[in-house]
Amino acid sequence: MNLLSNRFEVPYYAVIFTSQRATGDQGYGQMADQMESMGRDQAGFLGIESYRESSGAGVTISYWKTLEDIRHWKSNPAHQIAQDKGKQTWYQSYSVKICKVERAYDFENM
Repeated sequence: MNLLSNRFEVPYYAVIFTSQRATGDQGYGQMADQMESMGRDQAGFLGIESYRESSGAGVTISYWKTLEDIRHWKSNPAHQIAQDKGKQTWYQSYSVKICKVERAYDFENM
């Protein structure tokens, strides 16, 4: 596996979004695709990795150049609509952590 997070020049920032989904899609998949596409167009966006278990537990990590870039994305009107819908419908719970990456390295045994 080639990890995305080690392709960026340090320092950069990671937004770690862990969540437990509610039952049913209810438009989640379409909105998630739309948010990922819009996020890619935001200033300072570096990349995204996302994992979801069949139980509904998941982790999405987005990578950004600066904290200001993260603030702009959080305040994007379309993203705010998705955040509200997530609280009302799509998530049982979630947690957000914002971390500064000062060093990154990897190992791959081929």
